[in-house]
Amino acid sequence: MSGYRVALLDWLACAAGGWDEPAPRAARAGADPVAALGTAGHVLDFDDTWLPGIAHLSAPTAPAALVVAAEQGTTIGDALAAYAAGFEAMAALAGAGYPALYDAGWHPTAACGSVGAAVAAAALLGADRDVAAALAVLRSAGLRAAFGTDGKSLQVGLAAAAGVGAARLAAAGAQAHVGRIRAGWEQAYGAAWASERPEPAIGQNWIKAYPCCLQTHGAIDCAQAAGEAPDGAIVVRAHPVSRQAAGYDDVTTPLEAKFSIPYATAYTLLHGTPRVESFAAVDDDARSLAARIIVETDPALAESEFRLLAGERELAHVRAARGSPAQPLSEAELSDKVRSLAGERLAGALDDPDRPAADVLARLSPAADPVARPAR
Repeated sequence: MSGYRVALLDWLACAAGGWDEPAPRAARAGADPVAALGTAGHVLDFDDTWLPGIAHLSAPTAPAALVVAAEQGTTIGDALAAYAAGFEAMAALAGAGYPALYDAGWHPTAACGSVGAAVAAAALLGADRDVAAALAVLRSAGLRAAFGTDGKSLQVGLAAAAGVGAARLAAAGAQAHVGRIRAGWEQAYGAAWASERPEPAIGQNWIKAYPCCLQTHGAIDCAQAAGEAPDGAIVVRAHPVSRQAAGYDDVTTPLEAKFSIPYATAYTLLHGTPRVESFAAVDDDARSLAARIIVETDPALAESEFRLLAGERELAHVRAARGSPAQPLSEAELSDKVRSLAGERLAGALDDPDRPAADVLARLSPAADPVARPAR
């Protein structure tokens, strides 16, 4: 299975699993199917992530491609090709803008996602991709400050909708001064513009093993390796970007817990690696243990590298977490993840490139599950 098919299947499962979460339900009330679907695919924070730009490249591009392909009456093969184009265009922009965008407080998935969604939709609408991307930039936004709230997934859904809207404008004949807008992006965001990369981004994509911020995953693997909580203070050592992304310590809501290194570490030490249902509520025991966990940053570490210590004693050291390109999920693990999120709804969904995209889109609703959904 190609990298793009793997990533799209993973995102489809995340969208199915997130369908009835509060944020997507609210987005559906807003009557924009692209925004609602984009929110559903990102709300669990289980969707694939590209570390070189710290961006979820499928999150805005997949819903744009799937909804437009369904509306156009085209196939899932057409949607996959458009998605791949948007995925790579978004990666080019997010990669060129890292770390400037992140350091300035922007959420690259949302800020760059409107461009990725515009390119994906333009491929299906026959619109000029550069014009569509330029128009999409006019509505680029999204803040890291939204992490740990419904705003994070909603701003990704809104980015997807903005990109599709821009592509539709371009297809209808709207024009933009592409060069001036690209220069304006660089001036306003303090980040370089790029529309292409020397090599495909898909080879560096993560398929996440845990439904929480990627920058907690190395800490989770460390805790899993350590096995049990030691007495006294516990130290998690990580790259500074992990602290930027996962900045919560004493959490009060399940969404905050997804962005807390101490909580994720504590939960794993007590209960094993987290699953979707692990974030249905804040676990009091994990919250109590998290109070003993100190997060230290070390720029000498790689961005996905973590160390777990008890005093001066190192309990575990993880250079690349499960799900990373260095430690990818197996085909069986991916299949288990898809089934845990979508039941049997997505069985064979991407096997036939001539399958109507509308058929795949219809499978995302829980009502489409042909059998009872398995316990997760």
